[in-house]
Amino acid sequence: MNDRELAAKAFALRRDALGLIYRSKAGHFGGSFSVMEILTLLYYRHMNVSPENAEDAGRDRFVLSKGHSAESFYSVLADRGFFPKSDLADFSQYGTKYIGHPNNAVKGVEMNTGSLGHGLSVGVGMALAGKMDGAGYRVYIVTGDGELGEGSVWEGAMAAGHYKLDNLTCIIDRNGLQISGPTESVMAHGDLAGRWASFGWNVIEANGNDIAALDGAICQAKAYAGRPTVIIARTTKGYGYSAAENQVGWHHKTPDARQYEEAIAELTRREASCRE
Repeated sequence: MNDRELAAKAFALRRDALGLIYRSKAGHFGGSFSVMEILTLLYYRHMNVSPENAEDAGRDRFVLSKGHSAESFYSVLADRGFFPKSDLADFSQYGTKYIGHPNNAVKGVEMNTGSLGHGLSVGVGMALAGKMDGAGYRVYIVTGDGELGEGSVWEGAMAAGHYKLDNLTCIIDRNGLQISGPTESVMAHGDLAGRWASFGWNVIEANGNDIAALDGAICQAKAYAGRPTVIIARTTKGYGYSAAENQVGWHHKTPDARQYEEAIAELTRREASCRE
Protein backbone atom coordinates (compact mmCIF):
# COMPACT_ATOMS: atom_id res chain seq x y z
CA MET A 1 0.00 0.00 0.00
CA ASN A 2 1.17 3.53 -0.73
CA ASP A 3 1.05 6.36 1.82
CA ARG A 4 -2.46 7.49 0.90
CA GLU A 5 -3.79 3.95 1.11
CA LEU A 6 -2.16 3.48 4.51
CA ALA A 7 -3.64 6.77 5.76
CA ALA A 8 -7.06 5.59 4.59
CA LYS A 9 -6.50 2.22 6.24
CA ALA A 10 -5.80 3.93 9.58
CA PHE A 11 -9.17 5.72 9.47
CA ALA A 12 -10.95 2.50 8.48
CA LEU A 13 -9.30 0.68 11.40
CA ARG A 14 -10.46 3.43 13.73
CA ARG A 15 -14.01 2.56 12.71
CA ASP A 16 -13.34 -1.04 13.73
CA ALA A 17 -11.89 0.04 17.09
CA LEU A 18 -14.81 2.41 17.66
CA GLY A 19 -17.22 -0.45 17.08
CA LEU A 20 -15.49 -2.52 19.77
CA ILE A 21 -15.74 0.34 22.26
CA TYR A 22 -19.34 1.17 21.44
CA ARG A 23 -20.68 -2.38 21.47
CA SER A 24 -18.86 -3.40 24.66
CA LYS A 25 -19.57 -0.10 26.44
CA ALA A 26 -15.95 -0.08 27.57
CA GLY A 27 -12.58 1.00 26.27
CA HIS A 28 -9.95 3.68 25.93
CA PHE A 29 -11.00 5.90 23.06
CA GLY A 30 -8.42 8.72 23.06
CA GLY A 31 -5.20 6.71 23.08
CA SER A 32 -6.56 4.07 20.74
CA PHE A 33 -7.23 6.76 18.16
CA SER A 34 -3.93 8.62 18.62
CA VAL A 35 -1.80 5.51 18.08
CA MET A 36 -3.42 4.11 14.92
CA GLU A 37 -0.96 5.43 12.29
CA ILE A 38 1.89 3.95 14.32
CA LEU A 39 0.30 0.50 14.39
CA THR A 40 -0.73 0.71 10.75
CA LEU A 41 2.76 1.50 9.50
CA LEU A 42 4.37 -1.17 11.64
CA TYR A 43 1.97 -3.97 10.68
CA TYR A 44 1.34 -3.10 7.02
CA ARG A 45 4.77 -1.91 5.93
CA HIS A 46 7.68 -2.35 8.31
CA MET A 47 7.53 -5.39 10.56
CA ASN A 48 8.44 -8.90 9.51
CA VAL A 49 5.51 -10.54 11.26
CA SER A 50 2.36 -12.12 9.87
CA PRO A 51 -0.16 -14.84 10.71
CA GLU A 52 2.02 -17.26 8.76
CA ASN A 53 5.26 -16.59 10.67
CA ALA A 54 3.80 -15.66 14.07
CA GLU A 55 5.67 -18.53 15.75
CA ASP A 56 8.92 -18.28 13.78
CA ALA A 57 12.04 -17.46 15.79
CA GLY A 58 13.09 -14.88 13.20
CA ARG A 59 9.90 -12.80 13.33
CA ASP A 60 10.00 -9.19 14.45
CA ARG A 61 8.62 -8.59 17.93
CA PHE A 62 6.06 -5.97 18.95
CA VAL A 63 4.91 -4.99 22.44
CA LEU A 64 2.11 -2.51 23.07
CA SER A 65 3.35 -1.26 26.42
CA LYS A 66 0.43 1.20 26.62
CA GLY A 67 -1.88 -1.79 26.75
CA HIS A 68 -5.03 0.25 27.35
CA SER A 69 -5.08 0.90 23.58
CA ALA A 70 -5.96 -2.75 22.99
CA GLU A 71 -8.97 -1.83 20.84
CA SER A 72 -6.68 -0.52 18.11
CA PHE A 73 -4.21 -3.37 18.50
CA TYR A 74 -6.88 -6.07 18.23
CA SER A 75 -8.44 -4.29 15.25
CA VAL A 76 -5.11 -4.30 13.42
CA LEU A 77 -4.37 -7.94 14.24
CA ALA A 78 -7.82 -9.01 13.05
CA ASP A 79 -7.53 -7.01 9.84
CA ARG A 80 -4.13 -8.58 9.15
CA GLY A 81 -5.66 -12.02 9.55
CA PHE A 82 -4.19 -13.20 12.86
CA PHE A 83 -7.75 -14.18 13.81
CA PRO A 84 -11.22 -13.61 12.31
CA LYS A 85 -12.83 -10.23 12.94
CA SER A 86 -15.90 -12.08 14.15
CA ASP A 87 -13.88 -13.28 17.16
CA LEU A 88 -14.02 -9.75 18.54
CA ALA A 89 -17.80 -9.86 18.96
CA ASP A 90 -17.33 -10.59 22.66
CA PHE A 91 -14.56 -8.03 23.21
CA SER A 92 -14.29 -7.01 26.88
CA GLN A 93 -17.11 -9.36 27.93
CA TYR A 94 -17.04 -11.94 30.71
CA GLY A 95 -15.05 -15.05 29.84
CA THR A 96 -13.46 -13.73 26.63
CA LYS A 97 -9.76 -13.85 25.86
CA TYR A 98 -10.17 -10.50 24.08
CA ILE A 99 -10.00 -8.54 27.30
CA GLY A 100 -9.45 -4.79 27.58
CA HIS A 101 -5.67 -5.12 27.64
CA PRO A 102 -3.49 -7.28 25.34
CA ASN A 103 -3.53 -10.92 26.33
CA ASN A 104 -1.00 -13.40 24.95
CA ALA A 105 -3.68 -16.05 24.61
CA VAL A 106 -4.53 -14.03 21.48
CA LYS A 107 -2.51 -14.91 18.39
CA GLY A 108 -0.08 -12.11 17.56
CA VAL A 109 0.23 -10.76 21.10
CA GLU A 110 3.75 -11.29 22.45
CA MET A 111 3.06 -10.39 26.09
CA ASN A 112 0.30 -9.29 28.43
CA THR A 113 0.41 -5.54 29.04
CA GLY A 114 -1.64 -2.98 30.86
CA SER A 115 0.34 -2.47 34.05
CA LEU A 116 2.24 0.49 32.63
CA GLY A 117 6.02 0.66 32.53
CA HIS A 118 6.89 -2.95 31.78
CA GLY A 119 6.92 -3.11 27.99
CA LEU A 120 10.26 -1.44 27.33
CA SER A 121 12.13 -3.59 29.84
CA VAL A 122 10.69 -6.76 28.29
CA GLY A 123 11.59 -5.41 24.84
CA VAL A 124 15.16 -4.86 26.01
CA GLY A 125 15.29 -8.53 26.98
CA MET A 126 13.96 -9.57 23.57
CA ALA A 127 16.45 -7.36 21.75
CA LEU A 128 19.37 -8.50 23.89
CA ALA A 129 18.43 -12.14 23.26
CA GLY A 130 18.42 -11.40 19.54
CA LYS A 131 21.93 -9.95 19.76
CA MET A 132 23.19 -12.91 21.78
CA ASP A 133 21.69 -15.37 19.29
CA GLY A 134 22.92 -13.49 16.23
CA ALA A 135 19.30 -13.23 15.07
CA GLY A 136 18.18 -10.60 12.58
CA TYR A 137 14.83 -9.68 14.06
CA ARG A 138 13.87 -6.23 15.28
CA VAL A 139 11.89 -5.29 18.39
CA TYR A 140 9.34 -2.47 18.48
CA ILE A 141 7.79 -1.06 21.65
CA VAL A 142 4.99 1.52 21.77
CA THR A 143 4.64 3.48 25.00
CA GLY A 144 2.41 6.33 26.08
CA ASP A 145 3.86 9.62 27.27
CA GLY A 146 2.00 9.37 30.57
CA GLU A 147 3.62 5.97 31.00
CA LEU A 148 7.04 7.63 31.09
CA GLY A 149 6.33 8.57 34.71
CA GLU A 150 7.09 4.94 35.59
CA GLY A 151 10.65 4.41 36.79
CA SER A 152 10.94 1.02 35.14
CA VAL A 153 10.81 2.74 31.73
CA TRP A 154 14.03 4.53 32.52
CA GLU A 155 15.70 1.39 33.86
CA GLY A 156 14.92 -0.21 30.51
CA ALA A 157 16.18 2.84 28.65
CA MET A 158 19.44 2.77 30.61
CA ALA A 159 19.99 -0.93 29.88
CA ALA A 160 19.22 -0.56 26.17
CA GLY A 161 21.71 2.27 25.86
CA HIS A 162 24.35 0.33 27.77
CA TYR A 163 24.02 -2.72 25.53
CA LYS A 164 23.78 -0.60 22.36
CA LEU A 165 20.64 -2.40 21.19
CA ASP A 166 20.30 -0.99 17.70
CA ASN A 167 17.72 -3.71 16.92
CA LEU A 168 15.31 -1.97 19.33
CA THR A 169 12.96 0.92 18.51
CA CYS A 170 10.70 2.55 21.09
CA ILE A 171 7.90 4.73 19.72
CA ILE A 172 6.33 7.17 22.17
CA ASP A 173 2.71 8.12 21.54
CA ARG A 174 3.27 11.75 22.58
CA ASN A 175 -0.34 12.95 22.68
CA GLY A 176 0.15 15.16 25.73
CA LEU A 177 -2.79 13.86 27.77
CA GLN A 178 -3.36 11.09 30.28
CA ILE A 179 -6.38 10.08 32.33
CA SER A 180 -5.71 12.62 35.07
CA GLY A 181 -4.91 15.61 32.85
CA PRO A 182 -2.19 17.13 30.66
CA THR A 183 0.96 15.04 30.88
CA GLU A 184 3.15 18.03 31.63
CA SER A 185 0.95 18.91 34.62
CA VAL A 186 0.86 15.40 36.03
CA MET A 187 4.58 14.63 35.59
CA ALA A 188 6.52 17.02 33.37
CA HIS A 189 8.98 15.56 30.87
CA GLY A 190 10.69 18.81 29.96
CA ASP A 191 13.35 18.16 27.32
CA LEU A 192 12.16 14.67 26.47
CA ALA A 193 14.55 14.28 23.53
CA GLY A 194 17.47 15.30 25.72
CA ARG A 195 16.48 12.82 28.40
CA TRP A 196 16.52 9.89 25.99
CA ALA A 197 19.76 11.03 24.39
CA SER A 198 21.37 11.11 27.83
CA PHE A 199 20.57 7.41 28.19
CA GLY A 200 22.46 6.66 24.98
CA TRP A 201 19.58 6.60 22.50
CA ASN A 202 19.32 7.89 18.96
CA VAL A 203 16.37 10.31 19.07
CA ILE A 204 13.99 11.11 16.20
CA GLU A 205 10.95 13.38 16.44
CA ALA A 206 8.06 13.14 13.98
CA ASN A 207 4.37 13.81 13.47
CA GLY A 208 2.88 10.51 14.61
CA ASN A 209 -0.42 11.03 12.77
CA ASP A 210 1.25 11.75 9.42
CA ILE A 211 2.01 8.57 7.48
CA ALA A 212 4.85 10.01 5.38
CA ALA A 213 6.60 11.72 8.30
CA LEU A 214 6.29 8.72 10.58
CA ASP A 215 7.38 6.32 7.83
CA GLY A 216 10.54 8.36 7.35
CA ALA A 217 11.28 8.16 11.06
CA ILE A 218 10.83 4.38 11.17
CA CYS A 219 13.08 4.00 8.11
CA GLN A 220 15.77 6.08 9.84
CA ALA A 221 15.49 3.93 12.95
CA LYS A 222 15.93 0.70 10.96
CA ALA A 223 19.02 2.10 9.23
CA TYR A 224 20.70 3.46 12.36
CA ALA A 225 23.53 1.38 13.83
CA GLY A 226 25.20 1.44 17.21
CA ARG A 227 22.41 2.67 19.50
CA PRO A 228 18.72 1.99 20.15
CA THR A 229 16.32 4.51 18.63
CA VAL A 230 13.38 6.29 20.20
CA ILE A 231 10.80 8.00 17.99
CA ILE A 232 8.93 10.75 19.80
CA ALA A 233 5.72 10.64 17.77
CA ARG A 234 3.70 13.80 18.32
CA THR A 235 0.06 12.76 18.05
CA THR A 236 -3.41 14.09 18.80
CA LYS A 237 -5.46 12.33 21.45
CA GLY A 238 -8.71 11.12 19.89
CA TYR A 239 -7.43 11.82 16.36
CA GLY A 240 -10.07 11.17 13.73
CA TYR A 241 -13.16 12.35 15.63
CA SER A 242 -13.03 16.13 15.98
CA ALA A 243 -15.24 16.30 19.07
CA ALA A 244 -12.81 14.04 20.96
CA GLU A 245 -9.51 15.50 19.79
CA ASN A 246 -7.31 16.88 22.60
CA GLN A 247 -10.08 16.24 25.14
CA VAL A 248 -8.88 14.54 28.31
CA GLY A 249 -12.44 13.36 29.04
CA TRP A 250 -12.20 11.04 26.05
CA HIS A 251 -9.27 9.09 27.49
CA HIS A 252 -11.69 6.44 28.77
CA LYS A 253 -15.15 7.14 27.42
CA THR A 254 -17.92 5.26 25.64
CA PRO A 255 -19.72 7.31 22.99
CA ASP A 256 -23.49 7.49 23.05
CA ALA A 257 -25.52 6.64 19.94
CA ARG A 258 -25.34 10.17 18.53
CA GLN A 259 -21.58 10.45 19.09
CA TYR A 260 -21.04 7.01 17.61
CA GLU A 261 -22.87 7.93 14.41
CA GLU A 262 -21.03 11.26 14.21
CA ALA A 263 -17.67 9.56 14.65
CA ILE A 264 -18.45 6.87 12.06
CA ALA A 265 -19.50 9.52 9.55
CA GLU A 266 -16.39 11.63 10.12
CA LEU A 267 -14.03 8.66 9.92
CA THR A 268 -15.70 7.56 6.67
CA ARG A 269 -15.27 11.03 5.18
CA ARG A 270 -11.65 11.22 6.21
CA GLU A 271 -10.93 7.76 4.82
CA ALA A 272 -12.52 8.76 1.50
CA SER A 273 -10.52 11.99 1.30
CA CYS A 274 -7.29 10.02 1.68
CA ARG A 275 -8.23 7.93 -1.35
CA GLU A 276 -9.09 10.92 -3.60
